[in-house]
Amino acid sequence: MKFTLTGTGSVKGCPVYGCDCPACIKAIMDPFLRRSPASALLESDGELILIDAGLTDIQERFPAGTLKQVLLTHYHMDHIAGLFSLRWGSAFKISVMGPDTSDAPVELMKHPGILDFSQTTTQFSPFSINGVKVTPVPLSHSRPTFGYVFERNGRTLAYLTDTLGLPDETLTFLTSNPLNVMIIDCSYAPDMSEPPGSHNNLKDVMELHQKIEPSRTILTHIGHELDNWMNANPLPKDIEAGHDGLVITL
Repeated sequence: MKFTLTGTGSVKGCPVYGCDCPACIKAIMDPFLRRSPASALLESDGELILIDAGLTDIQERFPAGTLKQVLLTHYHMDHIAGLFSLRWGSAFKISVMGPDTSDAPVELMKHPGILDFSQTTTQFSPFSINGVKVTPVPLSHSRPTFGYVFERNGRTLAYLTDTLGLPDETLTFLTSNPLNVMIIDCSYAPDMSEPPGSHNNLKDVMELHQKIEPSRTILTHIGHELDNWMNANPLPKDIEAGHDGLVITL
């Protein structure tokens, strides 16, 4: 099972349009430091499953027939924007699974094109994708959102974006099951927050890391505010910042 972070940015991305902060200037100069919308790619048994679809170049990244399934965490635009053009493809149907589609944009549901939204995910109801056990877990966000726990051959990875803290039932589930890797929303530096609050800052993540005790914690949905903070401050032990293209093999 291979897990690739195809995007690690917050809704603004990095560089932020019109911003001249140090993190954005560095991202303009060095493509490695750029952050696309938070998303990931699961590879198992030769099949590709895209997790969230905020990338607007999906057609260029995945030639027709290579991508058969998309797994959505929720229906905010930075997690689904790429579907709006992808839907007008031809010949190949693509399954799109995620939370109840009652929260999805009407336009997307009315004209889905090649996208098949017939399957939805239910919290704590596991299903299998190409030999990988997938368990949806509820997150704390401004609209219904799922994280996903992926397990194969006794190795477990949790992908948890977008969230501020975790619901009690999700925290209980994660602390009751040994976790090798936790990839988690961390949009802000430790002294920052976003009212009404729907994304973690580094202090929030540190508290969750201590409670859940994964072997490895990787930050995603990173804002340029956190990038600027990390330019001057080290991250705590066993916590690392993800970057676009980071590959985790389990």
